[in-house]
Amino acid sequence: MDNFTFFNPTTIEFGADKEQAIGQHLAAHGIKRVLLCYGSDRIKREGLFDVVSQRLAEKGIEWVECGGIVSNPVISKVREGVALARHHQVDAILSIGGGSVIDSAKAIAAGVGYSGDVWDLFIGKAAIASALPLFAILTLAATGSEMNPGAVVTNEDTQQKFFISSPALFPKVSIVNPVLMRGVSRDYLAYSAADVIAHLIEVYFTAAIHPKLQSRLVESVIHTIIETTEALLSDPKDDNARAQFAWAATLALNGLTSSGASGFSYPNHAIEHSLSALFNVPHGAGLSVVMPAWMKWYHGRNPVQFQRFAREVFGVDTTEQGIGALEQWFDKIGTPTRLGQLGIQEADLPAIVDNVQVNVRGFGIADIYTPDVVAAILKSAL
Repeated sequence: MDNFTFFNPTTIEFGADKEQAIGQHLAAHGIKRVLLCYGSDRIKREGLFDVVSQRLAEKGIEWVECGGIVSNPVISKVREGVALARHHQVDAILSIGGGSVIDSAKAIAAGVGYSGDVWDLFIGKAAIASALPLFAILTLAATGSEMNPGAVVTNEDTQQKFFISSPALFPKVSIVNPVLMRGVSRDYLAYSAADVIAHLIEVYFTAAIHPKLQSRLVESVIHTIIETTEALLSDPKDDNARAQFAWAATLALNGLTSSGASGFSYPNHAIEHSLSALFNVPHGAGLSVVMPAWMKWYHGRNPVQFQRFAREVFGVDTTEQGIGALEQWFDKIGTPTRLGQLGIQEADLPAIVDNVQVNVRGFGIADIYTPDVVAAILKSAL
């Protein structure tokens, strides 16, 4: 087990009706005016917006709306949010939605105090020196952004999907009420499951040092995702399954499962980000295509861990059977496993490979994921 520092200052308020206390949480941090970020009008149709606005009003907290954030968040909306936050002189950002909304809110929070274009923070032109306080109410569990310091946004002009990370971007308080996730569609439940599993297996398979304790934690969370996804597909009203799914998604990327591991990377995300940037596919759907293809190419680099995965997660004997079992499970729950299901054809591969090269340089793995390697992985996913 390698040395590590575990730091996570986010307070999680988990459970039914926890959103009722959002005004109290903001008031406790001295917030007077907040930029309220959200995606679709679903939060208004289902009454969540009214609940939040009433709780804010009771505490004398003003709000400014920034709606219309899309599922693959874009830098143009972030710039709009930064302008709104500056104009109205808000002193915090409140996200209501899934990971895309939280990531946009984080980028806005970081961009408000920066004098240049917020995209500079994504391309390494400037560092994040500070950020407005961030609060979140989760309506879809997948990315873990509610309890980590990272955010991913696409520049639609340059077709680049990049990330930022800073301790300043940890949410102060994140409210996770599984009841608010009842409206998640079957498709997005499946995509979310794939996203959570990707967060777990990237470190699990690529780490040079990965303690057995951490392996067991990862395997436990994957088992939970598999069990609860199947339960929810069978009965969307199973709030106990939804609660466990939501907490598993948070644990997958809040730093806990990777503590003590070292020498790891995120190649599946580096590749998938190009699919999202170029073709606007749902992130989890892209990951469920990339993962099995990548595993088939990579497994020889870490055969012991792949055999462990096959045995501990799916109860099969060989690496090939384990990879096949994961792919079959993705097919079973209805998330794509082939590029063609995303509308991506072989003629599209050169553009994807070129785009991925920018990403792998950013992830520090360009020496391994050369154009030929990326092309081979993608071809096996056709």
